[in-house]
Amino acid sequence: MKQIILATALVLATGTAYAADVLQGAPVAASFDWTGAYIGVNAGGGFGTFKHEVTGSPTSIDVSSSGFLGGVQAGYNWQSGQVVYGVETDFQGADIKGDLSFPVTLLKTKVDWFGTLRARIGFTPVDRFMVYGTGGLAYGHFETEINNGAISGSKTKAGWTVGAGAEYAINTNWTIKSEYLYTDLGKADVIDLGPPNTLTDKIAFHTVRVGLNYKF
Repeated sequence: MKQIILATALVLATGTAYAADVLQGAPVAASFDWTGAYIGVNAGGGFGTFKHEVTGSPTSIDVSSSGFLGGVQAGYNWQSGQVVYGVETDFQGADIKGDLSFPVTLLKTKVDWFGTLRARIGFTPVDRFMVYGTGGLAYGHFETEINNGAISGSKTKAGWTVGAGAEYAINTNWTIKSEYLYTDLGKADVIDLGPPNTLTDKIAFHTVRVGLNYKF
């Protein structure tokens, strides 16, 4: 929970810094309407702890993970006063991975792609700057290897995501944003180790990213 609070605070602080820089650097019109469709690109990083359990074993093998991600997003906003409602979907290529090595790689797990479909609700303290909360469906693909790939398995799994962000309108069409998400893809049986043992992965991770949107 402390990680989530800290990451959210960093996202909001970054968004505020973006807004301040743009305000100092370029004149803007008096008002801005967030209503409309948009598309964009993003990039950032992910980190977390991947958990592995073996059927019948009381212990969990946990590995710390991290890596880069990048992708595209699209959505639509409706504005009512200072409140903005919206829906957004995104798809990410990722290299968020963790391993247990001693001295060779005994266990490695990687998330190589994921996506989300989320609702957003935001507030505009000034018309060109919005802070928002977001949450909804997540889905993704992950793979686990044992003994340098001698045994491997993968799954595509659905779960959930929740987070917060800040977005600033540079001009009528372009906006920049920073965003934090916590994504949980749940548990899945990945590798059959022979009856009655199965390796089960629990995949959850944090992401922080920045994005650029074009509003139609």
